Amino acid sequence: MKSTNSKNIFEIRYVKLAFDSVSIYRNLLEDEVIKNLRNLISYIDMEKINIGYTANMYNDFFFKLVNSGYCSLQEYIMDKVIFNENPFSMKAENKELKKKNDVIKEAAKNDLRNLCCIAKLTSTDVKESVLKYISDSKLKHVVERLPEWKTELDFQGINSPGYVRDIKEKIYNSGSWDECVDDIQDFHNHYGCGIFARYRAFMWEHIEGKGCFKGIENPDPIDLSDLIGYEREHQIVIENTLQFLNGFFANNVLLHGDRGTGKSSTVKAILNKYYTQGLRMIELPKSYLVDFPNIIRKLKNRPEKFIIFIDDLVFGDDEESYTALKSILEGGLENKSSNIIIYATSNRRHLVKEYFNERMMSSYSGSEGEVHEGDSVQEKLSLADRFGINVVFVSPDKNKYLQIVDGIAERRKLNIDKDTLHREALKWELWYNGRSARTARQFVDWIEGHNIIEKNNIN
Repeated sequence: MKSTNSKNIFEIRYVKLAFDSVSIYRNLLEDEVIKNLRNLISYIDMEKINIGYTANMYNDFFFKLVNSGYCSLQEYIMDKVIFNENPFSMKAENKELKKKNDVIKEAAKNDLRNLCCIAKLTSTDVKESVLKYISDSKLKHVVERLPEWKTELDFQGINSPGYVRDIKEKIYNSGSWDECVDDIQDFHNHYGCGIFARYRAFMWEHIEGKGCFKGIENPDPIDLSDLIGYEREHQIVIENTLQFLNGFFANNVLLHGDRGTGKSSTVKAILNKYYTQGLRMIELPKSYLVDFPNIIRKLKNRPEKFIIFIDDLVFGDDEESYTALKSILEGGLENKSSNIIIYATSNRRHLVKEYFNERMMSSYSGSEGEVHEGDSVQEKLSLADRFGINVVFVSPDKNKYLQIVDGIAERRKLNIDKDTLHREALKWELWYNGRSARTARQFVDWIEGHNIIEKNNIN
């Protein structure tokens, strides 16, 4: 077994020291991929290694890297840096950092320098460090054939919002990452840190009995311009959202009305329009409304603005979540936060189911039933009124339905005679789901595909 030359010892020890010197970003050392790489480097630095054990450690690291969706170590660590929650990123998010002479910022600069050194480590660097210990040519050949990770990044192929690609490109093209500390600070200042910088849309779900935010990688890309025929309704929601984003009083909003009219799509499109201004959205299933106080505690000190989105809202008369929503809308001691509002959709104006026998009981003085049954009926009917703004979406008449069809067809640049388009659109709404914006879109989907098939004589 041969000892390593002095240059190689210095390089490996330098990378190991870079790991050991991380302070502000220290929680990254517990990341599974980075932890495996650190263990591998530490083992090689011991200078007396078992080649089989080393190969196993190398492949464990490589597997965890590619299994996490990355083929580039540099991109992986860069992403972890950009979206990490630490004293530097959280203070930057809350605009509490000075541009210069800040102790935390200086420590972050040192970390960025060290993390840059680690991220630029190549497969060849690691293999050459191992090969110095091996004299057997066959064993050398095995090490040389170990898999390699990428060193170059294709920014066009990165599936991230434009502002994320921009900061990645700045970091990647810098001589050393500490040169970008002001850019990273500005990024957190504008877009936040942690999962609220990485994602704009979330689901609230339960894992092992605990509620948590799950980021949505590819949220619905719907744009308000795609939703034709409901501009007045959209404007009401837009104005309320802008008040909210600008720090003024804003209302909880209930979007209700006929099915297929674009209520849910409107809310999603609002997020896509304003997420670069700090808007985030959390979809909260009705069954988890009782978790709202917990959600408040997690969000109330964040600088971002949050829409809690409750889709397709309707209650049975004995559901616990009905009482929870009523409490939320009325405002309890902990249910008030200036950075949170609720947008809900429903096909019903009255959100709690009411039965005819309840109204009959309220006028009947028998011994069964509630004494003040009329009060309960009114309470059920008034739940929707607790939303500050009610926006009604109604099914289009014939002319409006055809206008929506025309608008969608025009946006897709379909070259179809208008008379034919209208004739087929009217047939479609008779055969299928009646007139609605959803039916119009489904029809255009069909006729677009149908024309392509006919044009290309596809059987």
